[in-house]
Amino acid sequence: MKGWLFAAALFALTALAQTFQVVSGEARYRVREELLRVGLTDAVGTTKAVRGEVRLQDGRVSGEFVVDLRELKSDQARRDNYLRQRTLETDRYPFATFRPKEVRGLPNPLPRQGKVPIQVVGDLTIKETTAEVVWEGEAEFQGDEVRVFLRTEFPFEKFGLAQPRVSVVLSLENRIRLEVELVLRRQ
Repeated sequence: MKGWLFAAALFALTALAQTFQVVSGEARYRVREELLRVGLTDAVGTTKAVRGEVRLQDGRVSGEFVVDLRELKSDQARRDNYLRQRTLETDRYPFATFRPKEVRGLPNPLPRQGKVPIQVVGDLTIKETTAEVVWEGEAEFQGDEVRVFLRTEFPFEKFGLAQPRVSVVLSLENRIRLEVELVLRRQ
């Protein structure tokens, strides 16, 4: 009889919704470019202006993560201004939004400690375009906190983004790599 009660209690706990809120984060883009007088390099822009939450219940996932694109900064102010004004048009579209639909690889119940490889599938919206993307990475559980590192990539045209064209850039790879590092806390 005690075993049955324990199993019922465990099932009830895992069926409860678990909400995790972003307590800190960083989002990055990387694009391979060839610059006049510099050669091949990665253009990297970062922002810590990331907020959001995710809810897990009965194997389902919901939530929303928002990145303030106006806060992206690289090592070149001219690049940042070009991206804000022409590529991302941040005056009209200040945010990128991701809504997760599925998390693959998460054990149930969630562990209190340890790392697990995961894939997160969901809808990413940049400007007026929404498309499904798959993020690859890992989640590291530490008590009530989860550290998540994820990455994805896609061509500029997937989101209707114009590839930057300026005289000092000899070539630009048609592949945007996005990375996020988040610390989520169980609510």
